[in-house]
Formats: sequence, C-alpha cells, structure tokens
Amino acid sequence: MSSLNPRVVLITRQTEYASLLAAHATRGQAAFFLQSRGQNIEEVEARDRIEAEAITGAKRSIPSDWSFAQVLRDDLNRFLFFPNDIIVAIGQDGLVANLAKYLDGQAVIGISPDPARTEGVLTPNPVDLLGELLPAVAHQEVGFQKRAMVRARLGEGDELTALNELFIGHRSHQSARYVVNYAGAEEFQSSSGMIVATGTGMTGWAKSIMTATHHSIEIGPEEPRAAFFAREPWPSRISGCEISAGEIQKDTSLRILSRINEGGVIFADGIEQDFLAFNWGVEAEIGISQKQLRMVLP
Repeated sequence: MSSLNPRVVLITRQTEYASLLAAHATRGQAAFFLQSRGQNIEEVEARDRIEAEAITGAKRSIPSDWSFAQVLRDDLNRFLFFPNDIIVAIGQDGLVANLAKYLDGQAVIGISPDPARTEGVLTPNPVDLLGELLPAVAHQEVGFQKRAMVRARLGEGDELTALNELFIGHRSHQSARYVVNYAGAEEFQSSSGMIVATGTGMTGWAKSIMTATHHSIEIGPEEPRAAFFAREPWPSRISGCEISAGEIQKDTSLRILSRINEGGVIFADGIEQDFLAFNWGVEAEIGISQKQLRMVLP
C-alpha cells in the first residue's frame, strides 16, 4: 500500500425504489404500479432505507483524513481507479462480480446491508465492521482471498475478464455458430452460446447447466482453472456436440472462431452492455487471467 492515505471507493447500485421513481416519476405512481400487481411499495421503501443506512454508516467509518468517492455500478466503465484504492462494495454478491473486471489488485471489502436477504459469499461483512477493516487493510494487517478470474482475448488485442463467467454467443441468446478448438480437437457448433465459469461462478449459471446436462466439475474459487459448457449444442449433418464441456487449466486455452454474421458478443458477469463484438471471422482465446480479485477476509 502506498505511503499516501488510501482512497475509499464506495460501490453501490441503483436501488429498486430509485428505479421505480425513475420509471414512474412519483411515489404515488410507483405505488399504484405495484399495487395493481399485488405488491406494496412499503417493502421496497424498507429495503431502500436499509441500504441508505448502510451507505451512511460506511461513510462514517472512513477516517477523516482519507478521501473517498462513490460510484454506481452502471458508471464503473467510466471510473478511473487508483492503485492504492480500497474498494467497498455495498450490496448483493453480484455487485462484487460486476466490478471485479475493472480492478487490478485493489483490495475489496464486501458489505451486505441486509444479511438476511443475501448469500454473503462475496459480501460477508456487516457495515459495523468497516471502521476496523479499513485501517487494517491500509496497514496490510488482514488476510486476503485471491479469487481466480477468466479472460477472453481477441486477435486484435481487445480483452475482457470475468470473476464468475464469460458468455460467448449471440446477444439475443439465439442460435450462435462458431468453430471451437480444444485440446487438439476442432468442431463446428450451433448452440445457444458458450459459458466459461471460474470456481466462483460454479455456483451460478454453470451450476444450472451442469444440473440440466448431468456434468459434474468442481473448482475452488482460488484455483487457476475454469470450466466451459456449450449451451444446448445442436447435432446435425454439419454441426456437432462432442466438445460440449471441459476444463481450462492455467497453461491451456480454448479457442472459438465466430461464424455469427452479426450480433455476436462476449460479455462478462451478466453485464451485457459492456461487451466485445464477436462477429464472423473474429477469434477469441479463452484462458485464465493473470488478474485476481483480492477479497478482504472477515
């Protein structure tokens, strides 16, 4: 950590209540919208208050001689992180996954504003603990879990990393055509796209695919390995499904050559707006990233 005081970057996402107000302009209109669908706005307001209190508590925990910034998830691709930043993600586990690709070794503290409503795998800390954690991180007096990440690299040099998983296919999730090259074998496929998941991502999208396809691959979150799955590959006279699943090691890779006329994309961790174009003739090499997510242990 630099001798300069670190900057704390609070990462949040727009709350459900804020989204409702943005869509319906007033509380009354938002309440009417929910009521007409058998829901009530009071529950949404309660969750909004809990998150607001967590954010206020987090700000109070920052030492007075440190600087801080607050960034919404949707603005992450426009925000400049500094090497000595300490990242505080306040929200659900998915928020940490969303921000991971924008970091390069900065320490991340995951805060759950409402532990009863979240799994807490990536946001295990209560906000009350933040006042102790921040100086401990600054003085390297905490433990870290270094979670592996996966990356896609195009021939032109563009690269995208993911903490949970990469999606390679058509932006509408319709049939995508591509040539996959793995372990010396090559196959033309037509599927709903490829998923490449890390150990962190094995409990999400990949788990549902394994349940449906009866595959079983176990990877720990810190292991430099990843699993790939073709979603619903279609066997035909010209397309196959032999390379439907497998593992990528630290020193191996998966190559995918696009045969998608238009709408081909590669996106990470569910953020479809931030993607690499993957149209006809573009080749992607998928491998283990040198980047890791440095999670502060509680």
